[in-house]
Amino acid sequence: MNVPPPSSDPDADLANAQAEEGRPTDDDESGETDQPWFDVGADKVRLLRDGAQAFPAMLDAIHHAEREVLLEMYWIGADSCGERFRDALMARARAGVQVKVIYDAVGSLGITESWWQPLRSAGAEVYEYHSLFPLAQSFQLDRVEQRDHRKLLVVDDTIAFTGGINLSDPWLPIEQGGDGWRDDAVAVRGPCVEEFRALFYETWRRITRTLRPRDVPPFPRRRVRPVWVLANNWRRRRSIRREYVIRIANARQSVDIANSYFVPDGGVRRAMFRAASRGVRVRVLVPARGDVPIVQFAVEATFEQLLRHGVEVYALPGPILHSKIAIVDETFATIGSYNLDERSWRKNLEVNLAVEDSAFARHVRRWYEHDLARALPIDLATWRQRGTLRRGMEWVAFAMRKLW
Repeated sequence: MNVPPPSSDPDADLANAQAEEGRPTDDDESGETDQPWFDVGADKVRLLRDGAQAFPAMLDAIHHAEREVLLEMYWIGADSCGERFRDALMARARAGVQVKVIYDAVGSLGITESWWQPLRSAGAEVYEYHSLFPLAQSFQLDRVEQRDHRKLLVVDDTIAFTGGINLSDPWLPIEQGGDGWRDDAVAVRGPCVEEFRALFYETWRRITRTLRPRDVPPFPRRRVRPVWVLANNWRRRRSIRREYVIRIANARQSVDIANSYFVPDGGVRRAMFRAASRGVRVRVLVPARGDVPIVQFAVEATFEQLLRHGVEVYALPGPILHSKIAIVDETFATIGSYNLDERSWRKNLEVNLAVEDSAFARHVRRWYEHDLARALPIDLATWRQRGTLRRGMEWVAFAMRKLW
């Protein structure tokens, strides 16, 4: 089966579409051209591509903080990027802004207590999520596999950021000494920021055993606006996986997914196969080369079944794809930290932003097409010719998917 490319000239399509809507065109592969804000209900949302766009926006928000900065991050690097954010937080803490940080012990494995000391000395509160050190206060043997995989920044209850981007050098542009990983984040202003703040304080309460501030409401049980926060290990109506399954099950025209560790469970796969069987175009974009080899083999173990059921699979070469997005029917988009794998579903704390808006969904999809134009379509007949050794490695990696 030969999979056709998504467009004869996707870059031209993207430029024309943006020009028609009065938005700046973007021919810059570095992604440095500014992205527009979209009004969605009472909120404003903005796609941020790669560290080239996300880092300046996040640092600017921190720089202008007047009351509070909340950071919950899986991977903070003991590197130039991590130091840049630590120093920005330190400056605001010294100015009297309340700064609270949660970092994951596994994701931020290279971070030491001495690395955090300047920030703590400035007055910030910094806590480790589920330490690996048995004598640490946050160590819990029965929960050592549960990790905080969120990427979340909330500033002054006015702006929030989430996505797949961690605060470490792999996400810096290559010209700044980074690896230029391909990733996505989203910024939001408006009432939805309060939901991110509530979610942060739920984790903060569990770690510190302190009550949430009086001005922070509980995380809501159900959504009431077209922009809302999804989480896992949470109430069923706000489940990220549930939203994926429902949206795919109800898709009428298209399902477009980009996911770095795409090893979906049987329920998600069945929803995708049923969508394809009723004529929905289902496309999946994964990295051609992953940063975790065993996971990459598990991802590739799903290709043959996906292709046999009519799902189109594309592999993106170049800098590692780390994005976690989905667009359904050009009416719904979600961006966040959630990988379609067992760990994100059952073990990690995750967060996604969901947006039900045609203009924003079309905008995200155009950038998806931009990536797809550089990707390699996986052909079923060719894929079946791979060697026995490779098949064996895929089988082993897939069989171990619940143990990662």
